[in-house]
Amino acid sequence: MFAVVLAGGEGTRLRPLTRTIAKSMVPVLNRPFLEHLIARLARHGISDAAFTLGYRADQVEAHFSSRRFRNVGLHFTREEVPLGTAGGVKALASLLTETFLVLNGDIYTDLDLTAALDFHRRNKALVTIVLTPVDDPTPYGMVETEPDSRIRRFLEKPAPDQVTTVWVNAGTYIMEPAALELVPPNGPYMFERGLFPTLLERGEPLFAYKSTCFWSDLGTPRRYLDLHEQLLLGRIDTPVPGHQLRPGVWSGQGWEVDASAQLHGPVVMGNGCTIGPGAVLQGPLVLGDGVVIGQDARVSGSVLWAGVRVGDKAVVEGSILGNGVAIGEGSFIGNGCVLADGASVGSGNRLERGMTLGPGKRLEDGAVFFLLGPASHR
Repeated sequence: MFAVVLAGGEGTRLRPLTRTIAKSMVPVLNRPFLEHLIARLARHGISDAAFTLGYRADQVEAHFSSRRFRNVGLHFTREEVPLGTAGGVKALASLLTETFLVLNGDIYTDLDLTAALDFHRRNKALVTIVLTPVDDPTPYGMVETEPDSRIRRFLEKPAPDQVTTVWVNAGTYIMEPAALELVPPNGPYMFERGLFPTLLERGEPLFAYKSTCFWSDLGTPRRYLDLHEQLLLGRIDTPVPGHQLRPGVWSGQGWEVDASAQLHGPVVMGNGCTIGPGAVLQGPLVLGDGVVIGQDARVSGSVLWAGVRVGDKAVVEGSILGNGVAIGEGSFIGNGCVLADGASVGSGNRLERGMTLGPGKRLEDGAVFFLLGPASHR
């Protein structure tokens, strides 16, 4: 069975991180997100996965150059111009000769795909859309259903006074090849605003599979941090990478932790991490490969990508630091800050309240002391 993964978006809500990396390749527990997704497909017996790529497609193809991962055959197609969700899948129609899956490339979930496929077949559906409940449906595609699970109505991004249900489109579809016949070739076309409403108007069998599984859209820095918190606190059954050094602390190979350092889990360290004397690590926390934490530094509730260096007596709280970020001695980075690949912060700075720093940008020593509100240095 084929799965089509929609992975061509630019990840604008995750900027500045995605200025240098494809959103689908953003690390989750030190592994590119797509590795987690493909592993889940393999667990449910999916034989092949086709990826619709656009922004930074070369990164995805280079990472999966063997064209096979976890016994799943990988196929890549590049969109020179955006084709939309349905248009991109239509371009793969020659591969999709039997029931197939469509998945968004930025949703982390433990959805039981096998059970959803059984539901689809049992109801003889042309399309089954997986739904999930959310507290606030307004940023999503709200879906109303009949008692027999047939879909009654779609409403994209409803206004607060239009909300009639908490169930929204979860970004996973099960489809029959015939569903693509109404998708125009070689042009942009959307499932959500084009194909699905058209099929509904024609009275085709569109069904909703309601699931209360774990579901997280990692499209914003806040949600990205929340996802790691959920994974590290065990709220979804996901293997933690590395060897368990002691309860709540995992590490890859070649680690060095000074005897005076304090590690309070859950903490995940990649290969070759170095933790200096008197440093304090407080989970939930993920350190990528080659991260160096200086003497008496404190790092908590954050995700640090590969090669980050945190100087002596510096503090990092509730933030995301991209590859190769450097934090100077005594600086404070906290409250949702996001620093992209190669950014550096000199000594004695204080960044907080969601401040961002673009790729390769540098703040000199003592450049920022206090912020009265949200700010951005790009």
